[in-house]
Amino acid sequence: MNGTTRGTKGLQFRGGDATSLLGSAMECKRKEKKVKSLYLYVACSPHIISNPKPKSKLKIPHLSSLSLRVCSSIYLSVFLLLSLLCLSFCAVLLCMISMDPTRAFVKSVKRVVVKVGTAVVTRHDGRLALGRLGALCEQLKELNNKGYDVILVTSGAVGLGRQRLRYRRLVNSSFSDLQNQQGELDGKACAAVGQSSLMALYDIMFSQLDVTSSQLLVNDGFFRDAAFRKQLSDTVNSLLDLRVIPIFNENDAVSTRKAPYEDSSGIFWDNDSLAGLLALELKADLLVLLSDVEGLYSGPPSDPKSKLIHTYVKEKHQSEITFGDKSRLGRGGMTAKVNAAVCAADASTPVIITSGYATDNIIRVLRGERIGTVFHKDAHLWTSIKEVSAYELAVAARESSRRLNVLNSEERRKILLAMADALENNESMIRLENGADVADAEEAGYDKSLISRLTLRPEKISSLVKSVRMLANMEEPIGQILKRTELADKLILEKISCPLGVVLVIFESRPDALVQIAALAIRSGNGLLLKGGKEAKRSNAVLHKVITSVIPDKVGDRLIGLVTSREEIPDLLKLDDVIDLVVPRGSNKLVSQIKDTTKIPVLGHSDGICHVYVDKSANINMAKKIVRDAKADYPAACNAMETLLVHVDLSRNGGLAELIAELQKEGIQIYGGPRAGPILDISKTNSFHHEYSSLACTVEIVDDVFAAIDHIHQHGSAHTECIVAEDCEVAETFLRQVDSAAVFHNASTRFCDGARFGLGAEVGISTSRIHARGPVGVEGLLTNRWILRGSGQVVNGDRGVTYTHKELPVKA
Repeated sequence: MNGTTRGTKGLQFRGGDATSLLGSAMECKRKEKKVKSLYLYVACSPHIISNPKPKSKLKIPHLSSLSLRVCSSIYLSVFLLLSLLCLSFCAVLLCMISMDPTRAFVKSVKRVVVKVGTAVVTRHDGRLALGRLGALCEQLKELNNKGYDVILVTSGAVGLGRQRLRYRRLVNSSFSDLQNQQGELDGKACAAVGQSSLMALYDIMFSQLDVTSSQLLVNDGFFRDAAFRKQLSDTVNSLLDLRVIPIFNENDAVSTRKAPYEDSSGIFWDNDSLAGLLALELKADLLVLLSDVEGLYSGPPSDPKSKLIHTYVKEKHQSEITFGDKSRLGRGGMTAKVNAAVCAADASTPVIITSGYATDNIIRVLRGERIGTVFHKDAHLWTSIKEVSAYELAVAARESSRRLNVLNSEERRKILLAMADALENNESMIRLENGADVADAEEAGYDKSLISRLTLRPEKISSLVKSVRMLANMEEPIGQILKRTELADKLILEKISCPLGVVLVIFESRPDALVQIAALAIRSGNGLLLKGGKEAKRSNAVLHKVITSVIPDKVGDRLIGLVTSREEIPDLLKLDDVIDLVVPRGSNKLVSQIKDTTKIPVLGHSDGICHVYVDKSANINMAKKIVRDAKADYPAACNAMETLLVHVDLSRNGGLAELIAELQKEGIQIYGGPRAGPILDISKTNSFHHEYSSLACTVEIVDDVFAAIDHIHQHGSAHTECIVAEDCEVAETFLRQVDSAAVFHNASTRFCDGARFGLGAEVGISTSRIHARGPVGVEGLLTNRWILRGSGQVVNGDRGVTYTHKELPVKA
């Protein structure tokens, strides 16, 4: 962006390319020209530009060659400095945008205490979990390098010592000794042996990361001495000033306390309470307690009905939580962690309980992500506590869907018509919010294909309105009798269509998808949860507001819930008891991640590797038209052509050259396969299984239709394929044998679309072979139930019942 900004002493810089100064200088020197004046252009970020005056220039008088090089270097340095400042500013902005508001306090954290428990340090067999310990040390090293004061409180010495002493006793036992029951090892001896081994391991790991660590063993009695507490603070401060990581543990080997470690005289009872005490004594800004679960749950984590509590409010949650069993190892458990967290939070030190099993949770905590459970003295004042949890959101959607199904067909139809009218009436507001999203995406440097999918042009909004009205006027899908059977005299069985229940749709950069899916949900009687990409945050919010505003109060606007936080997705994917289907619409990575992390059925496709095969019998003019449309009509669409397969004969008679010329006229970048590349003298493709989503495609030559079919099966994604051929026998072979969701003859792959199929809209395109395949409209969001009408019949061992199993007309 060109513009002008004022520098020091009133100097002005005109926007442009800073490197042009250096280039001009070198060119002048080579040609030995005298320079009378030189205009300096500096590229400035729009964040810095103020009061632009395009005609303002900084005029530099005649300069010598040496002076010119010096000035060039100076001003290029200024340009680079400004660029770095702009990048830093943008990075801070992005961090603030992605930070959860309930975790904003982490921005001011300087000193952090991390406590890791025995259940994290050790595996289920009692041996050390080296992978988790390695990830812990790497995270602490990263924080140390960033300038944080890092203090570690570790458990695991007793467990490690017990494992080593058991082995020592085993190798020193005779066969007769092994026949006898072995006595339990003394815990204090285990602590003494394990402590040195544990610290040796930490020392080795931190040394590999070029970090120095230190050991501090304490007992609760020490803290009764004010002089000790002062000396402890001074020592830790000295270590932290030297960028040393202090590692604390209770000296269990000489502790005089007895089980159950809850005597009222104790200052701390386990390493959780020790961590809380140290956080206060050492004036930490944050305490992180690493556990073997994601955080604090409303009940035992193994109970599917238990919900993860993201923010603990003592007045609300103290009486609601049901604790399960304590940790499998160590003295503590979630009860001990909560008690320590509450005490620390009440004393103004925030606490976050999160999983120590993840490799980056400490870093994510300090980035302000909404993971684990936060304890904060002001938590009861935060308005975000009133936000609905993922479970409550899903339950509300199910309850609203049941009320929706009570309405008759005409009432549901009126909701859709009102929705279409609302979209039309609010088009200017929708486009305004969408324009802000598009501007942000362009400034952030997103791909053109993503920006294309993100943009809501007037014609796209008109198309959405049309599809909603089409859905409103289609035949009622709910309660349709699909089959009627007479099982026995006066015993009639009916198969009836009904909604699935609650559908979760996760989509990226396609705000128009929100409208389509919401309309389909209302028509099919389903509750809906929507999670869009952050790049379409404003667009999704305004569309959701417009749509839910027309839902009657007797149904409830929570029929369609909008999930705004990325951190809620893992919680939603666990709700297989209240969510019936997940539909991911986005990248291969998104779909794969969702499939790997949920038990809920997933409907969708991960890739859109669509092929067009041009047979030797094809009408070349028709082929040119189809190929051009399949690629250039909407390159970012999942049904756009990504690979063009051409019969070998066309490479000899000029047909291939005509097809390539047609694509190049549209500005399409072409990559060749092993056979097509050398013939066309074009760049070689890296992979046939690649979705360009832009004006680019792969071209390859095949011997015949069977070779084309084999190529599609080997490299395709079972989405949409097309054959262009005049030979009907060849075409039928292709249509029968290609195993994809949609297979076309002499028609563009772009026809694979719910609206073009007459479905009104689509929730997505499925390449699955279960439940629904291809464009998924209303029917794909329905299931069925069985209604049996009798007249007093009982089974009674099937005696006295004469089965007829007679098919009856669907219309009674």
